[in-house]
Amino acid sequence: MAENKIKKEDEAVKGYCVKCKEKREMENPTEVSMKGKGGKKRAAMTGTCVKCGTKMFRIMGLKK
Repeated sequence: MAENKIKKEDEAVKGYCVKCKEKREMENPTEVSMKGKGGKKRAAMTGTCVKCGTKMFRIMGLKK
């Protein structure tokens, strides 16, 4: 998996925290590449919940 640090102070990345059961902002968001159907790559964001510290994921659209 390729990882790139994302540093956008003005735009907060939000994801669903399974532990808190709410949408929250991600702390230290990182863009990762996941394997998708048919051998295509899927873009995703990973980070930690600002409230409880649980690891969070957000699957983005297909890279074109």
